[in-house]
Amino acid sequence: MPVRDLLLALVVVITWGVNFVVIRVALDGVPPLLLGGLRFLFVAIPAVFLVRRPATSWRWLLLYGLTISFGQFAFLFLGMHLGMPAGLASLVLQAQALFTSLFAVVFLHERLRVHNLAGLLLAAAGLALIGAQGGQSMTLIGFLLTLAAASSWALGNIVIRRIGRVDPMALVIWAGLVPPLPFFLTSWYFEGPQRILDALAQLSLASVLALAYMIFVATILGYTIWSRLLARHPAGLVAPFSLLVPVVGLTAAAVAFGERLSPATFTGAFLVLIGLAVNVFGHLVGTRGATRR
Repeated sequence: MPVRDLLLALVVVITWGVNFVVIRVALDGVPPLLLGGLRFLFVAIPAVFLVRRPATSWRWLLLYGLTISFGQFAFLFLGMHLGMPAGLASLVLQAQALFTSLFAVVFLHERLRVHNLAGLLLAAAGLALIGAQGGQSMTLIGFLLTLAAASSWALGNIVIRRIGRVDPMALVIWAGLVPPLPFFLTSWYFEGPQRILDALAQLSLASVLALAYMIFVATILGYTIWSRLLARHPAGLVAPFSLLVPVVGLTAAAVAFGERLSPATFTGAFLVLIGLAVNVFGHLVGTRGATRR
């Protein structure tokens, strides 16, 4: 990979890692479900008038929008609102890679290889260790909601596989038309019209800047660069960079909010990262062994 593309990949990693700190700032002034609605409303509009619709049916756009866009961020924002620290959220959300492997077995009839199973068990042990710390560095409900966000992301990954090759940026923008309505409806029902009006009337500069970062930097810029990297290089070369997102997220949260991991939580986080690495790189061991023979 050329140095230029390597630097672009690192830009995306930093952008997405810092985004968890930005979400935490935005949630201080905007209710979580309303925040999700505002984010995707401005992701889709006016971009849908500038980007051609991806070559897929409305059915798949609906499923993508309900899983990756609505389900993932509804659970993530609620989880962080209810006590999931920003740094740990960036890590636990990466469990999507493991859920994706499991869902691929169920829905796509793929087989789990030895390295997938080993990575799954390591990460599961790490997540169990982190979850056992509920009530100390985080709340249990926040942890479980973040896992639900990871599973929604994983379901969206299965949808993407069924869609096939389309422009990823166009998919993000056009599927962004789906989540605003369920976000605003659930916000109206659970958060209430008065809370919505109060939040909009008292919108702070910090909330506006955080929302702008989420829309234009983390979503539009981040996904545009990422999709171009995937178009230029093999997915196996680009995808592993996502393993650095929780490293950046944990570091940014420590700097911004003074978040610190207990020894048990640190051990759990380490196991999750090792499990994810085994899941991504484990196949190389077998390939090298076969090459040597």
